[in-house]
Amino acid sequence: MDIILKQDITGLGYKNDLVTVKDGYARNYLIPKGMAAIATSSARKVLAEVKKQQAYKEEKIRKEAEEIVKVLEGAQLTIGVKASTKGKIFGSVNNIMIADAIKGQKNLEVDRKKIEISGEAIKEVGAYKATVKLHKDIVVEVTLDVKAE
Repeated sequence: MDIILKQDITGLGYKNDLVTVKDGYARNYLIPKGMAAIATSSARKVLAEVKKQQAYKEEKIRKEAEEIVKVLEGAQLTIGVKASTKGKIFGSVNNIMIADAIKGQKNLEVDRKKIEISGEAIKEVGAYKATVKLHKDIVVEVTLDVKAE
C-alpha cells in the first residue's frame, strides 16, 4: 500500500515522503496513529504542491544564508567584557553576546541558537573562534576578539 508520511519515522522515511508498506502496518498502526495517510490521487496532487512550496521556501532560506555568509566570512568581532587585571572575565562570553556583537557591528540578525563556541566557554580575554550554522550545510566561522573594558 502506498502512503504519505505525516511525520519522520525512523527506518521508514521522512515527513511528506511517499512510501510503500504492507497493508496491515498501514491500516493497523500508521494511519490510526496519525503518522500517515493513504496516497490517493488527490493526496498525491496535494503532496506535489506541498513539495513545490517547500522547495521554494528552502531556496529562499538558502539564498538568505549565502548573503549572510558573504558578510560574516572572515569577520572579526570585538566583544568588550568586564575582566580582572589578570584577564579573567567576570562571568563568561556566551552565544547571546556574540549574536548582539554581530547585530551591532555587522547589522545582521542571527539567531543565538545557531551560534556555537568552539571549545569550552570563553572565560578569559583573548582571541577565539565561533561557528555560525545558518543552514544545514552552510556554516561560517567568525573570529572573536574578547577585550577587557
